Amino acid sequence: MSDEYEIHGPHDHAVEHAGAHSAGPSASRIAVMTAILASIGAIASYQSGANENLALFYKNEAAIRKTEASDQWAYYQAKGEKQNLAELGAALSDPASAAHAKFVADIVRYNAEKEPIRAKADALENESKKDNDVSESLQHQHHRWAQATTLIQISIALAAITLLTRKKWLQTVTAGIALIGIGFFVAAWFGV
Repeated sequence: MSDEYEIHGPHDHAVEHAGAHSAGPSASRIAVMTAILASIGAIASYQSGANENLALFYKNEAAIRKTEASDQWAYYQAKGEKQNLAELGAALSDPASAAHAKFVADIVRYNAEKEPIRAKADALENESKKDNDVSESLQHQHHRWAQATTLIQISIALAAITLLTRKKWLQTVTAGIALIGIGFFVAAWFGV
């Protein structure tokens, strides 16, 4: 119905007047800063979680490689024990006997079989160390992302309080904490 009339009460005028005059230009700057900080905080929060998941993945891979290396070392040790028994058999047997020749052949065979097992165990331990180092690096970076997220969230909360109290010194504190949070964000981004 186009014939309806709008009737403004005294409170409507007061609300419009307060909204138009009380916020001031600093409120809009704080609102924009809050929106930007919320976006940066969201990115930092996502990266923090992603880094933590990757760190856990590499830590798990390191544990798997360490277990495989342990298995190889046990296999290496078993071959060494068999070689020792063959050496004992060769020492106790008659050098002219067929048993002695078999023991000597076993000594040579076990000695040759041990080297590839040792090399594989060493390689698995090196892989485990590399995966563990990557995990530690990602965990460190995760902490930087988490610190950035926390400081940015604190600055957003302070920005809200600044809007309510209109204290200039609180706005400076808010901006300072936001800058520190952004500093942690940049440090995390570059892996520092």
